[in-house]
Amino acid sequence: MKVGFVGLAGRPNVGKSSLVNAILGRKVVIVTDKPQTTRNRINVIYNDSDSQIIFVDTPGIHKPLHRFGEFMVRAAVEALKGVDIILFVLDAERGFGEPERNITDIINRSSTKTIIDVNKIDLVDRGRAEYLLEKAASEVKNVVGKILTSAKTGEGIQELLDLIKDNLEEGHKFYPDDMVTDRPLSFLAAELIREKIFLLTREEVPHSTAVIVEEIKERENGVLYIRVTIYVERKSQKGILIGKGGQMIKKIGTMAREEIEFLTGRKVFLDLFVKVKEKWREKDFIILNEIGMREEIE
Repeated sequence: MKVGFVGLAGRPNVGKSSLVNAILGRKVVIVTDKPQTTRNRINVIYNDSDSQIIFVDTPGIHKPLHRFGEFMVRAAVEALKGVDIILFVLDAERGFGEPERNITDIINRSSTKTIIDVNKIDLVDRGRAEYLLEKAASEVKNVVGKILTSAKTGEGIQELLDLIKDNLEEGHKFYPDDMVTDRPLSFLAAELIREKIFLLTREEVPHSTAVIVEEIKERENGVLYIRVTIYVERKSQKGILIGKGGQMIKKIGTMAREEIEFLTGRKVFLDLFVKVKEKWREKDFIILNEIGMREEIE
């Protein structure tokens, strides 16, 4: 039985979360076309007849603009420590730039076995993707494999799995076969709600929101009641999230509820509230703690 941890590294929006979902054949981590969607480390567990692979999906490594961004980058870098393999994911369209050089430095300091994956190859010609793959391989130390993938079409996904297995050791499983993530329902529900906010709103609004699940309880009729507070930084953002006549928040709630019901196999009542918390990304460490950034602040 091949068992081990695979840490995903890459700039924001290269398709790390899409790759994980494609490998599992179901949505476990949120995906949007906006950068910096993933905020927290999440272990996603893949099981088959001869392996258990724990994918450590992390925030994209980027130049932070505020303290919250610093915590996101710190979480990503810390997640790469102690894994068995680093999967360095590059965007076939965006190439190898300064963000990739910074990530390469982090990877090379870790001395961890690394697989280089050029993703989104459905968007470029083959020659460009292969050139980028070789470019990255020449910069990264301890490369044990190279692969071209498209999370969208599925190309290269099975080959990537085989490559990972070839570079893992024999061992015993860390998690039960029916477990797909180490995160509780409150985390997954909050992530699905955040995903809908990213999909349905624009500009600074998605990045200015924190989604906190305040309560989950089963009612007498068997319905799962989930009470959620969505924090924003300004009153104008609250107005956008609520929408005219409450239409936007209703749409967010409906879309998220349907996916939570699919995830849990239960009827769900999703109760959403929007509150203003000015500059929470800069100074409100209670909120940072609630959304998973638990580092101590000096």
